[in-house]
Amino acid sequence: MSPVVKSAAHLGPSPLGSKTFISKWSSRYRGATVQDLEPPSALSLNPSDPISLALLSAFERDYTHLTIIDASTRSLLGYIAIPALQAQLDTGRVQPNDPLSKAMARFERKGKKYRVITMATPLEELEEFFEGGAVGQKQEFAVVTDEDRRFVLGVATRSDLEEFVKRRPA
Repeated sequence: MSPVVKSAAHLGPSPLGSKTFISKWSSRYRGATVQDLEPPSALSLNPSDPISLALLSAFERDYTHLTIIDASTRSLLGYIAIPALQAQLDTGRVQPNDPLSKAMARFERKGKKYRVITMATPLEELEEFFEGGAVGQKQEFAVVTDEDRRFVLGVATRSDLEEFVKRRPA
C-alpha cells in the first residue's frame, strides 16, 4: 500500500499559521522569491511508469524528488522521494520493473485547503512552509505550481533555500 501524505508537500493549509513565524534568514532574502532560487524544471512521471525510469531520470538530473501526475488529466497525484525509493528497493519492498504507483507518496486532497507555492512566493513564506508553519509538520520540499495549480513548474527543496542563504551576505 502506498503511503499517504497528510498534507500535500507543495501546499499547506491557508491562511498562514496562526502563530507568528519568525524567519531566521529574512535579512538575507531582501524581497527574494522562489523564482530567485532558480528551481530546475519539474520532472513529472506517471503512476504506470516503472521505478527504474524514475531512478534513471532522477540520477541523470541530480533530483531528489519527482512529481507524479495523472497521464490523462496531468493533475498532481503525489511524488517519489528518491532516497525513500532506494530504501524500498534495498529492502525488496519494490522491484525496478514495478510501477511507480506501488512506491509513490500520494497527496491527500479531501477536506484540505492548500497554500499554493508559486514562483512569486516570498522566501519567508517558503521557509515558514519548510518549518511546518500552518501545517505543523516540517517539509523537505515544495512543488512549485502556477497560481491556478494547473502546471507543475519545479520543485524547491529545503537545501535549495539553505544554498541561497549561504550565497547571500547578511
